[in-house]
Amino acid sequence: MSKWSRLFIKDSALVPLAAIVLGLLVGAIIMLIGGYNPLLAYASLVEKVVGDPYSIGETIREITPLILTGLSVAFAFRTGLFNIGAEGQYIIGMTGATFIGIKLQLPFWIHAPLAIIVGAVLAGLWGAIAGYLKAKRGVNEVITTIMLNWIALFLSNYIVREFLLQPGQQRSYKIHESAMISLPALSEAFGNARLHWGTLIAIIGAVIFYVLLWKTRQGYELRAVGHSPSAAEYAGMNVNRNVVKAMFVGGVFAGLAGVFEVLGVFHYQTIAAGSSGYGFDGVAVALLGGNHPLGVVLAATLFGSLTYGSAGMSFGADVPPEIIRVIIGLVIFFVASHGIVRFVLRPITARRKARGEVT
Repeated sequence: MSKWSRLFIKDSALVPLAAIVLGLLVGAIIMLIGGYNPLLAYASLVEKVVGDPYSIGETIREITPLILTGLSVAFAFRTGLFNIGAEGQYIIGMTGATFIGIKLQLPFWIHAPLAIIVGAVLAGLWGAIAGYLKAKRGVNEVITTIMLNWIALFLSNYIVREFLLQPGQQRSYKIHESAMISLPALSEAFGNARLHWGTLIAIIGAVIFYVLLWKTRQGYELRAVGHSPSAAEYAGMNVNRNVVKAMFVGGVFAGLAGVFEVLGVFHYQTIAAGSSGYGFDGVAVALLGGNHPLGVVLAATLFGSLTYGSAGMSFGADVPPEIIRVIIGLVIFFVASHGIVRFVLRPITARRKARGEVT
């Protein structure tokens, strides 16, 4: 049996799959109780997601930031940290890219890469703040990252209002065309959906995640620190440095999500009253994806499709879009409730054990 086959049939892969099915089934029951037709609702959702080229393109656009914020949270989890600050890192990355995109006028082959790098690095440094406080002062990273989310939101609003604001608007000026990473030709083929280079970079980011953690010495150290800091320190590894480094890398991933939303989708930044939610959804994506880059990509595809397709449920079956959030919450609940899912899977795993497929 190949490694890829084992990846998809082992018990750890069945648990999130069963959680998705259970979430959809319980969601259907809730819709029946509310007087809605679940079959029509799910059919409308699928039709909204893949019914025409524009919808397919916009679904891909919705999936892209979820991949990156999911990778951000998953990377920290793999190194023994809880990065609840992907939302703030997303905002800082967005603000850095917006600032470079508006304030500088450069050739396109310099401008867009510079905006991407600046946004990613600033977000990485924002994440590293929590890593430093964890390493040097022992401050719990959950607390610091949550607090940094709010600081990032109000700091970005201040920067937009004081330095980037378009008069009479609640948003910044548009970035220069030389900083945009949209794909006009491909977008036109998909009915003018807002497609951009960020989707390809997100997939490359998942590959880099895998290679860095499992194919390099640095990745081995990061995982060792996550498994047992005391054992890693005994082996001569610099635990504090690896903690800061892990939070920096996680911040880079989340920052890129914000960067691409500005450079590839909206081309400006608004003064936000609250968070976009991509960073917090990244926690759910990482959890459902088992903190594995492939699982994150698949989980982001599911979450992005459900989020974009919720409009189809509203128009096609008159189901409130909040039902989708209920379904997503149910999926997360079942992923977290391993006992319930494993009870449902017990007949399947028992048959495989009898055949010698599960050891």
